Amino acid sequence: MSFKPPVYVIGGGMITRIQLLPTIYHLQREGLVGDIHVCALNAPPLRDIMNDPALAKAFPGQSIIPHPDPAKVSDKEMFPDLNKELLASAPAGSIAVVAVPDQVHYPVLKQAIEHNLHVCIVKPLVLKHQQAEEVAELAYNKGLVVGVEYHKRFDYRNMMARRAYRAGRFGEFRLAQAQMIEPWYYRDSNFQNWCTCENSDMFTYVGCHYVDLVAFITGLKPVSVSVYGIKDKYPNGRDGYLWTDGRVIWENGASLSVVDAIGYPNSAPGGNAQGLAMWGQGPNDATLLFHSDQYRGVKHGYTAPGTDPGDTIYGEPNPDYFQLIDSGGPGLTPIGYGHRSAEFIIKACRKAAAMDKLSDRQQFIKQLDAEGIMATPRNSSYNELVIEAARMSIQNGGREVAISYGDKSGVQFKQY
Repeated sequence: MSFKPPVYVIGGGMITRIQLLPTIYHLQREGLVGDIHVCALNAPPLRDIMNDPALAKAFPGQSIIPHPDPAKVSDKEMFPDLNKELLASAPAGSIAVVAVPDQVHYPVLKQAIEHNLHVCIVKPLVLKHQQAEEVAELAYNKGLVVGVEYHKRFDYRNMMARRAYRAGRFGEFRLAQAQMIEPWYYRDSNFQNWCTCENSDMFTYVGCHYVDLVAFITGLKPVSVSVYGIKDKYPNGRDGYLWTDGRVIWENGASLSVVDAIGYPNSAPGGNAQGLAMWGQGPNDATLLFHSDQYRGVKHGYTAPGTDPGDTIYGEPNPDYFQLIDSGGPGLTPIGYGHRSAEFIIKACRKAAAMDKLSDRQQFIKQLDAEGIMATPRNSSYNELVIEAARMSIQNGGREVAISYGDKSGVQFKQY
């Protein structure tokens, strides 16, 4: 298939630079996608991408088409509506990659679908279940693939766990504990401008990974949520729920506790602290699943720290999330579950874009929904119910919020 749909990336932040763009560059080098447009609110992050030495070394001769062009505008100019113009100009069947703050997902998704674009979007899809259902319906009616980039699904450890659990080898899930503690230096980043109390919290932003993961492994649905948040101040003085403790109850009575924060020491090795432990009940004994997700058995001592924030002279790098390696040929090759996830979604978008018949695209969407490997608006909308419940809970001191499914799917404070 020689079809090369152009890619329109909305958002020029960290996740675009370190994970999404290398994958898109790789697909372009493989002849699978065409021109790569990247749109940001202003010029500086685009200049950082264009001048990034790691990207230049990994993908020699490749570049983005920036919007706005840093060579033509001042660093202080802001372009809040440029993403709308760019998506409106994209040819039908192109691929939109959405990597913007959580609370902006919904309007950008709507714009992409309105202009007949397939979509790869960072998690969470949206912040409300009704919006997820609306997106699913609109996209299906137009035969557009929408994939949510819950990259932990593509960690082989989790694919192994899913297969084993569904074969009955872990018995019945009973208890789980998970953590994802992001590095302290995130407080100095753009997080302080959007991940604030009125918009999001650390459970919503990263705890959703482990809620989705337990559902991915077990096939169970969450039925109630309580999240306690501790407010803390960013360097710019804005308040955020920067420390959160969540509990999710599942339809079989099992419980998952998740702690999340921007609180991992900059001086500590590795990029963060994260992991999952699950305990189950078999016919004659207990069962155990334990994933130490930040430590993958690699220890490095360097001559000096690197130049990125949080780099230390002693490190424990993760070889499984995302790395650029020399595998022969020009440049470097992206590997890891962060790469596999975005690659899977973009290839699914490309496959659908090459189908002329609406009925063929809709059948393909049904297949993706049913397989449940890639998160779609239809097969993962429980995540939006959890997020709605979490936002209600955290703003009410951790009060428990119940989730209902069916014709009247929704959330409400639990009655005792």
